[in-house]
Amino acid sequence: MSLIKSKKRVADHGEVFTPDWLVEKMLDLVKGETERIDSRFLEPACGSGNFLVPILQRKLAAVELKCGKSEFDKRHYALLGLMCCYGIELLADNIDECRANMLEVFAAYLDIDETDDLYRAASFVLSLNLVHGDAMTMKDMTGQPINVVEWGYLGKGKFQRRDFRLDVLTGMSSFAAEDSLFAHLGKHEIFTPTSTYPPMTVRDLSELA
Repeated sequence: MSLIKSKKRVADHGEVFTPDWLVEKMLDLVKGETERIDSRFLEPACGSGNFLVPILQRKLAAVELKCGKSEFDKRHYALLGLMCCYGIELLADNIDECRANMLEVFAAYLDIDETDDLYRAASFVLSLNLVHGDAMTMKDMTGQPINVVEWGYLGKGKFQRRDFRLDVLTGMSSFAAEDSLFAHLGKHEIFTPTSTYPPMTVRDLSELA
């Protein structure tokens, strides 16, 4: 693929895509994490998914090894893998392409289409996890603080959703620093979710799409 879309975009936004071979080498540096279904990755300038797509592919390969013999587990852990991929992107066409590319990989792995509840659930998850916004200001294109959705799989087909503000999450690192005034505090004392939702099934998520 071309590493640029146009010279104007390079000049205006510094947009240059990382070549596939380099992406794979970089991901190999954290190979164990990329192959763990529930490890979370945030790409603050995700483009059309140069990093997130191969991360999802590695997670789905891990799902196949873990759950290949159980269709129920395979579907739900594949969704969990997708839920653990996050991106922020300034340019509207890129974020649309990223969502479409991620959904295409997910659907191809499970051999599903838009008539399947799981497809619609995945589409809803991507609408939340892949944000059209600015990672520098930590605000979306409406000027609101970017929310990060923490998804967890409770088992038996149920997922837990909690929302956090990105600026609060990134601020945690300074609180947790060894010499910080707040280093002795537990995470629960530093921040709480902006919203917590009751457990949801794939059908519940699909109805929100």
